[in-house]
Parts: sequence; structure tokens; C-alpha cells
Amino acid sequence: MKVLAVNPILNVSDIAATVSWFETLGWSVGFEWRDDPEDSSSPVDFGSVTSGEHEIFLCRGAQGGRGKGSNTATFGPGGDETSDKGVWMSIFVDDLDAVHDRCASAGLEITYPPTKEPWGVREMHVRHPDGHVFRISTRSF
Repeated sequence: MKVLAVNPILNVSDIAATVSWFETLGWSVGFEWRDDPEDSSSPVDFGSVTSGEHEIFLCRGAQGGRGKGSNTATFGPGGDETSDKGVWMSIFVDDLDAVHDRCASAGLEITYPPTKEPWGVREMHVRHPDGHVFRISTRSF
């Protein structure tokens, strides 16, 4: 088997709001699907966001779980990596500090600040309103 792509599917409560959240991180809308493609006023039920050649599918109210925990930190002192019921996803970037600054400026929920980890990365965590946690990292060998 030769894998050509892997596309995670996030269960979200609102596709438009999720696309906007990802746009804050620098992603773009990929596609949008409505149950009734002829009715542009019908809600988008499925879609995607893209960054370069990478794509994440978004499904409104189905295909997977979601749920934000009451925790304010995902790692570190007081952190709880089991409270959120959404997907955890690892994303590697070229400039972690720029991503952190962008997230902080936009008021996104940072649940773990940029930290050098013993497994050879610097990473931070940012949580989507539906409880999905993104481990944004850069290699720090």
C-alpha cells in the first residue's frame, strides 16, 4: 500500500466558525459541501481547511467525538490530557514562536506554552472551542 494522503476528520459544531478559527492560524477553506448543493442558504455539513498540501476535513455534528474539558492546561502543572473529548493532532511548523504570537494575538486558547520537550521538539498546545487539541511543534535537535 502506498499512502497518498491522510485526512483527519474533526466533528465540529459549526463549520463556518471552525473555518474562521483555522484562518486565524493561517489555514484556508478547502471545500464546502451542503446536503442540498442547489440551496446556498442551507448549512454546510462537511468541508475542509488546507495549509499547503495538508488538509483537515470538518464534519458538522457527526463522524467522531468532540467536547471541551474543564481543564485550563493540557500538559504541565495542573494539566489534564484526558479531559477533552475531541481529537488531538500534532502539527509541525517552521516557526513555533510566530504561531504562538499569532494565536495569542487572536485570543485563541493556548493550553500549553511553547516548551522544549525531552523528545526533541519545542511544542505548544492550542484548543479549538469543540475540544480538539493541536500540538504545534518544531523540531529542536
